[in-house]
Amino acid sequence: MQDFEKLGLFYLGKRHPDGDAVLYESRDLVTHAVCVGMTGSGKTGLCLSLIEEAAIDGVPVIAIDPKGDLGNLLLTFPKLEAGDFRPWVDEDEARRRGVTADALAASEAEKWRKGLTDWGQDGARIARLREAAEFAIYTPGSRAGIPVSILSSFEAPSPAARSDGEAIADRAANTATSLLSLAGVDAPVRSREHTLLATLFSEAWSNGRSLDLPAIIQQVQKPPFDKIGVVDLEAFFPTKDRFELAMRINGLLAAPGFAQWLEGEPLDPASLFYTSSGKPRVAVFSIAHLGDSERMFFVSLLLNQIVAWMRNQSGTSSLRAIVYMDEILGYFPPVANPPSKAPLLTLLKQARAFGVGVVLATQNPMDLDYKGLGNTGTWFLGRLQTERDKTRLLEGLESASGSMDRATADRLLSNLEKRVFLLHNVHASEPILMQTRWTMSYLAGPLSRDQIGRLKTATGGHRTEAGGQKNEAGGQRPEAGGQRTEAGVGKPETGGISSDPGPQASGARPLSSDPPIVPPGIRQYFVPSGSSGSPRYTPVVLGAARVGFGDPKLGIDEVRDVLYAAPMGRGAIALDWNTATRLDIGASDLLGAPSGGTFAEVPSVGLQAKSYATWEKDFSKWLAQSEKLELLRQRDLKLTSNAGENERDFRVRVQDAQRAARDAAIDDLRKKYEPKRAQLAEKIRRAEAAVQRESAQATQQKIQAGLSFGAAILGTLMGRKTFSAATIGRATTAARSAGRTMKESEDIHRASENVEEIREQERKLEDQVADETRTLTEKFAASPEIERIGLTPKRGQVSVQLVGLGWMPASD
Repeated sequence: MQDFEKLGLFYLGKRHPDGDAVLYESRDLVTHAVCVGMTGSGKTGLCLSLIEEAAIDGVPVIAIDPKGDLGNLLLTFPKLEAGDFRPWVDEDEARRRGVTADALAASEAEKWRKGLTDWGQDGARIARLREAAEFAIYTPGSRAGIPVSILSSFEAPSPAARSDGEAIADRAANTATSLLSLAGVDAPVRSREHTLLATLFSEAWSNGRSLDLPAIIQQVQKPPFDKIGVVDLEAFFPTKDRFELAMRINGLLAAPGFAQWLEGEPLDPASLFYTSSGKPRVAVFSIAHLGDSERMFFVSLLLNQIVAWMRNQSGTSSLRAIVYMDEILGYFPPVANPPSKAPLLTLLKQARAFGVGVVLATQNPMDLDYKGLGNTGTWFLGRLQTERDKTRLLEGLESASGSMDRATADRLLSNLEKRVFLLHNVHASEPILMQTRWTMSYLAGPLSRDQIGRLKTATGGHRTEAGGQKNEAGGQRPEAGGQRTEAGVGKPETGGISSDPGPQASGARPLSSDPPIVPPGIRQYFVPSGSSGSPRYTPVVLGAARVGFGDPKLGIDEVRDVLYAAPMGRGAIALDWNTATRLDIGASDLLGAPSGGTFAEVPSVGLQAKSYATWEKDFSKWLAQSEKLELLRQRDLKLTSNAGENERDFRVRVQDAQRAARDAAIDDLRKKYEPKRAQLAEKIRRAEAAVQRESAQATQQKIQAGLSFGAAILGTLMGRKTFSAATIGRATTAARSAGRTMKESEDIHRASENVEEIREQERKLEDQVADETRTLTEKFAASPEIERIGLTPKRGQVSVQLVGLGWMPASD
């Protein structure tokens, strides 16, 4: 086997029938791919191999699985022992074969071990696959796998995304179509039901408001607007009819089991593509257990979420992520427009600029919109069911790609074997036939919900970390005192301060229904109460300031507004800013007067104006020493996290930058050696031409010499006893011809030696390329080291805005 562990290359199989490894350039996938083949063609194995290669390369994948086959990606067994296979073999199949399930498991283990060996793979490569990425299986509407909440699908986009009115309108329209489909409402795009829902979504999201199903139901009955376009709302969609629509949507909430759609991990692509620690994830969404309308609803929501996430990414020419759908039948038809089609078209047209590759697979060529696939650069074409399927596929491919030789493709497609595919890549010089490699994942077939449930304990790669809810590095990990520190966050943040400031405070003093009278010169502020009850106010010292952090070398220029509350005591040390708690509100949120409530007694030191002057100076010094901006730094790539950027997002950014740097290094290496390779190739061509030329001349000379010798001998045999002048001349000519023949032979030898010398130069050049490639591989194979750095405010970067008497509420 050839060495297939190459930078940025996916090992998919070998050329058929010559056996050279097929190494697919990962960047070619940003122009998307389509895989077509009938049942039994090997389509699933090919696509799983592609996902495996992406995972090894650190590329995250979201895979939509309507049939239940993709869960096999979690069945990876580095030890390749029979016991690993035993829970996943088909016991009915064992009975049909007349063997025990244990014997079948042993047979499958041996089969996989041999299959991997034949393709140059082993358990170590499986272990590398499992280490490179996390594999998780999600089951929307079910608790068999990781449950998924659809509520995030109704959340408002980010402030930056809200400026794109066209994107919001598209998402609103697609979400309305999906929701109506799930509710069983047959409403075309221009219907009043669709228009109302799309307007509700668009209006809410444009103003930064998120929605959920109860809010949608309420707003259907009482929309926050009086007109649809220029038509009065009641004339366009009367209250009675809106109530009927609200009841249809309410039926979803009331349906048995629908609550499972509202719990679990959020449908957030950023958290699905990467774990909280920044590790790439292969997220498999198994939807085989859902009904048709539920599948369409979920797929549409997920694709719309991916589109929204994609538009917030920076541009790149490297492969950043893959979106894969195993069976596209019904989701991308040539004529109809189901809710899934619009976001798929958007991805196919726009995702390339963001480094997102879309891979679509189907066994039914008749159900593909080939016009929509015009931006697809790679086609994997396997064995087809009927001649009609082949004809339709060739027509579609011809119209989509435009560069395919139909006659050649027809001939190649007519005699395909199992696991043999025609690979047409617009980035390659010509289409090739390839046989797919052996998958590292065990192909157990579609997984049932019970089997998916067993994966939670049977595999080590099924952790629920989406949304940063797992306590891992970079996530929401508890620190000393129960406070939280993340990249970009200096001081701990809490939602408030204890209503009882401790044994030194005045919490034990009697309460008054009137706020105390304070001397002039003491500013008094009230922290808003988060409850509707009558608050009990406790006195604290509030300090607000604007703190700046700057570092020109790192490109950091950050300003942070902070508000702290410190308890007052009655002892020798009346106030210690080290005990202060940072509030999650700003100074502008403080109130000038209370709204009812009771008040604890203020310690006497808190009623002296000079105390606040001292505390203000102490506050400024304390901030200068304790306030920190914690950042993450990757030195080799010269990347520093932004203020507020968590560790997962920074690690993802580092991985994207590293992949782009790797691809640029590969390009530089190719550019460096391509002229030398071309020069040597030209030298070899000329040298081989010289050999051929010298060989032809030598052959001709041999013929001439033979004729000369023959003439001389013939003259001698004619009976003359003495040589005539002519005979002597012929003999002399023959002798000269013999000499020239020897010279031509020497010329051939020298020319052949010249060819060999140039080929030796070529071999040395390839060895040099291989050495530099290995160096690059070692450089980029290791995970980039990330360090933590902390910036403290410099002189003049702490500006105290206020220090005064504050009142903290706590509900009785």
